[in-house]
Amino acid sequence: MTAPKPLPDLTELRERVFGVQGSDAFIALALEVFRLHAARNPVYRAFIEALGVDADAIRTVEAIPCLPITLFRSQRILLDALHPAISFTSSGTTGAATSTHHLPWPEHYERSFFTSFRAVYGEPSEWRILALLPAYLERSDSSLVYMAEKLIAASGDPYSGTYLYKYDELAAVLRRSETEGRKTLLLGVTFALLDLAEQHPMPLEHTVIMETGGMKGRRPEIVRDELHAILMSAFHVRAIHSEYGMTELLSQAWSTGDGLYRCPPWMQVRLRDVNDPLARIGPGRTGGIDVIDLANVASCPFISTQDLGRVHADGSFEVLGRFDNSDVRGCNLLVEA
Repeated sequence: MTAPKPLPDLTELRERVFGVQGSDAFIALALEVFRLHAARNPVYRAFIEALGVDADAIRTVEAIPCLPITLFRSQRILLDALHPAISFTSSGTTGAATSTHHLPWPEHYERSFFTSFRAVYGEPSEWRILALLPAYLERSDSSLVYMAEKLIAASGDPYSGTYLYKYDELAAVLRRSETEGRKTLLLGVTFALLDLAEQHPMPLEHTVIMETGGMKGRRPEIVRDELHAILMSAFHVRAIHSEYGMTELLSQAWSTGDGLYRCPPWMQVRLRDVNDPLARIGPGRTGGIDVIDLANVASCPFISTQDLGRVHADGSFEVLGRFDNSDVRGCNLLVEA
C-alpha cells in the first residue's frame, strides 16, 4: 500500500488566516482550505463523498458543504498526520454526549481570540477582567475558561480573576472598580449573571457586562430581550454585550449590544434552509447557522451548527434559538419568542 503524502507545512497558511482582509481574500483562502480538507481530512472527506460532492467541481464558497457539528461528538476531526497538543470538550447537558475539539497548536487559538478581542475592545491591559463562569470553571477542558484565563493574565490587573459562585467577593470588586473608575469587563454565564443581579444589584458606570453560555439547566430559558432587560435594570447599564463561540470553533463573534454579532475577518456566518441543509438562504430570513471559521485550519473550518439565526446585509447576525431536539449547550442558546 502506498504511504500517504506528508502533510504540507501549514505555518504559512496559518499566518494567512489572520491576514485576511476583504471578501475576495476570504473567498480565495476558504476555497484553498476546502481543497486541503477535502483531500487530507478523513472525516470531512468521507462526509463530502457521502454527499456525492466532487471536490474539484467546487468553485464558490456557497457550494462548500458544512460538516454537521454533531460529528465532533463521535469522530476525531483533524487533518491526517496532525496530533493534538490540547483538547477541549463541550459542557453538554447531564448524560448527553459531549463534543471534543483537538488542537495541535494552542497558540493558534490564543492568537485568534486575542486578535478579535483587541479589534473590538482594545488591549486586555486596558481592562480589569472578571469571569463569572460556574459550570465552566468546574471543568478542566473548557475552551471558554482557557480564553478567559489568558485574557485575565494579559490584563495584568491584580483584581482580575475567575469567580466560582463567589458573588459577594465579585460584588466587592465591582464596587471597587466603580470607586476607582476602572474600566472593567464582567464575562459571565447567563444563569450566574442573573444570580448576581438578584443578590447584588448596583449601578455600574465603568463596567461592561458580557453574557455567554446560556442557563446550563440551572434556570428556565428566557428570551434574550427579557434577559437583557433584567440585567440592564439591575446594573443600570445601557447595553449587554455578548460572545458567540463554541467548543468546535476557534473564533468568536462579539456583540456590543442589541444581540447583533460581528465576526472577525477570517470568520463568516451563512444560513441554510431549515428543510434543506444544502440550500443557502439570503439576508433577512431565519435559517440554520453555518460557520466558516478559517482559524479551524487543523480540524474543520466548515461547520453546520444547531443554532437558528438571521444574517443581515452588513454581515452581522442574530442567534434566535436552536433546532428542536438539539442539546441546550454552548454559547448564547436563548430561545427567541
